[in-house]
Amino acid sequence: MAAIVGGSKVSSKITVLETLLDKCDTVVVGGGMVFTFLKAKGLSVGTSLVEDDFVETAKAVMAKAEKEGKRFILPSDVVVADALAPDAKTQIVPATAIPDGWMGLDNGPDATKEISEALSTCKTVIWNGPMGVFEFDAFAKGTFAIVDSGKADKMSHISTGGGASFELLEGKILPGVAALADAKVAA
Repeated sequence: MAAIVGGSKVSSKITVLETLLDKCDTVVVGGGMVFTFLKAKGLSVGTSLVEDDFVETAKAVMAKAEKEGKRFILPSDVVVADALAPDAKTQIVPATAIPDGWMGLDNGPDATKEISEALSTCKTVIWNGPMGVFEFDAFAKGTFAIVDSGKADKMSHISTGGGASFELLEGKILPGVAALADAKVAA
């Protein structure tokens, strides 16, 4: 089983990332969260989004993945831009060489290929969150390439309610399920 966890903030998904490491053989991190993990590896991330309060947590998550023999995938290359705008100047660079003054906003083509290959043999994939700022065409390729890889066509369930689905994966009792359980007991 594999999980793809994208989106902008580590803070909103760190608990589920830790839970998914217990359940999945492969975890792919995408979106703005990537840069907190890259900074945790000691890399320069330019002006990319980083949650400094979670750098140590990111280190611990990567160490746990390594200790448990899990495949923890961060992009090998990224699309960077000089601004978060649809008309920004862009370039593709190795994730290890993000220039000062530039921000990472999407996976690069090599990363996208590596992710697609890693998922090609998986029977179950849990996916939450985009790989980049997909609202702008220049930063949407990473997200849509995974959709176009054919994996999305084989999904039997797609949930766009990330918060609730993550709470379920974390083992929390959802209010709707609790209400049904209470109603059954009362009946």
